[in-house]
Amino acid sequence: MDETVRYTYRLRPGRIAEVALLSEWSRCRWLWNEAVHQQKTGRNPTFGKLSKLLTEARSRNCWLRDGSQVAQQQALRTYGAALNDSFKVKGRGRPKVKRLKDALPSLEYTRNGFRLVDGRLRLPGKVFVPVVWSREPPSGPSSVRVYRDSLGHWYASFVVRREMAETSDADLPGIGVDWGVRTTATTTDPAFDLPHLGHRRRCAAELAKAQRKMARRRRPKEQKASKGYLTAKRQAARIAKKAARQNTHDARAWAKTVVEHHALIAVEDFKPKFLAKTGMARKAADNAIGACKRELIERGTRAGRKVVPVPPAYTTMTCSGCGERTNLRLGLGVRIFECTACGYTADRDLNAARTILATAERDRASADDVRHQIASFREDWSNAVRAGNPGPRPGGKSPGFIRGDR
Repeated sequence: MDETVRYTYRLRPGRIAEVALLSEWSRCRWLWNEAVHQQKTGRNPTFGKLSKLLTEARSRNCWLRDGSQVAQQQALRTYGAALNDSFKVKGRGRPKVKRLKDALPSLEYTRNGFRLVDGRLRLPGKVFVPVVWSREPPSGPSSVRVYRDSLGHWYASFVVRREMAETSDADLPGIGVDWGVRTTATTTDPAFDLPHLGHRRRCAAELAKAQRKMARRRRPKEQKASKGYLTAKRQAARIAKKAARQNTHDARAWAKTVVEHHALIAVEDFKPKFLAKTGMARKAADNAIGACKRELIERGTRAGRKVVPVPPAYTTMTCSGCGERTNLRLGLGVRIFECTACGYTADRDLNAARTILATAERDRASADDVRHQIASFREDWSNAVRAGNPGPRPGGKSPGFIRGDR
């Protein structure tokens, strides 16, 4: 069985190639902003309407004709998808204007817009960009996304098809995951806990030094930024990016280990967004709970595991031993849970993880029991019909309503 994935590689564009990429990005950004203007003026720009407007604009404007029509069409297609998602996905806003100082360059090309020649990426306009092939792609790419990150590094993300790796059978039944600040992920099995590694905290001193250098070299707004200020800005961005990449690597390694060994994964459906408004904002950002949660759910789903998101309400206040709920909410300073009903005592996060796992198993077991009872009831009723003494039909209908018995 095949799956569609992305393989990302580093690009090493020369000065001429980088100028060509930025010129193409300026055209696509202009088209995106024009589509946003069409939407704000109430013209309801669908992809078909935008394609017609693009054809007319290219016929009148030589600046647009110098660019790739494939990249421009893909920019409008991406805008159309973002606009449709804003109506369907809850909390998704309308597409906004991409400003030059905020938006990072991103170009998309379909199969007709690029080729791979001698290990280099060939784009329209005879633009050749060397690719750092860190690994061999499993198949020929169907599309590519060329983008630049906040550090100024260029990347190419190819869409390829590969054979889905067979996942071995799990040797453990299930695991519950509770998110926290002191420990990023507390599980029912302490061997699979994800400790708080503190990559951002470790880089805080170096980042503060680079930010102080930026503050000393900052010029007034009406003056152009100096070369020393831009160098310090890149250095600060490089330090922050390093910590973020370390968090991503740790989350992927931990999620892979959890998915390989467990058939049922009960995850606390925790929304860490509200922590940004509290005093724990820095610790929450350092833990990267959202990234760990997404990685665990995606890997579990792709591996065919049973992933159950459990609402976080009352998981800390509920005893995992007897199921009794305390009357008072536990403060963050209380790290030990004590049940007044059965006397069960455990770590606060460990008790919550066990409660999450018990909730997921109980919901699944109850659904299976209901389906089993319905199947047994229908089988018994069918046997009674064959014997000539049917009772009430499942669903409340009498035997007189059976098709063919009128």
